[in-house]
Amino acid sequence: MLDRRKQHKNFSEHEERRKKDRRQHHRLPVVEGLVEPINLRYALPGEEKSVAQPAVMTNLSAGGMLIVTFMEPPHSKRFEMDLNIPGLHHVPIEGQILRVHSKGEVHTVAIAFVKISDKDKHHISRMAQDYTDCETRISLNLPEACVPTCQCHPLCTKIQKAPHWPPRA
Repeated sequence: MLDRRKQHKNFSEHEERRKKDRRQHHRLPVVEGLVEPINLRYALPGEEKSVAQPAVMTNLSAGGMLIVTFMEPPHSKRFEMDLNIPGLHHVPIEGQILRVHSKGEVHTVAIAFVKISDKDKHHISRMAQDYTDCETRISLNLPEACVPTCQCHPLCTKIQKAPHWPPRA
């Protein structure tokens, strides 16, 4: 009986790791000490006029983002948005809603990027990779956790952030 429990536990751990590894792109947590408001623009079915809706981005990757909104999310499958956060200025993106989790008036929305420039996709990927590398250096207690080439520097709120590097233009 004990062996079965141990096998089940090992299988569960393996399944959990496998689920984590399914992601194609590194995630960049955005809310860590920082709230990034964004505006979604989308057209209602049968109408040409677009509607703006405020939201808060909680994580970002080259393939999509997770947002929280306090208004019902768009019922259209695809919509346009303008991503404007430190390090990324007015990036036009076409997104597709993957899933919505609602609890009362709070809606968590997973969005996949359908249309984004290769340049912006690469930049977001570098930001996420640099964030991950920074976390690794911090966990290893390396003296230089913050490096001058970090693409995530404009969003960083960590106490290890080196203040002497100017923000990138």
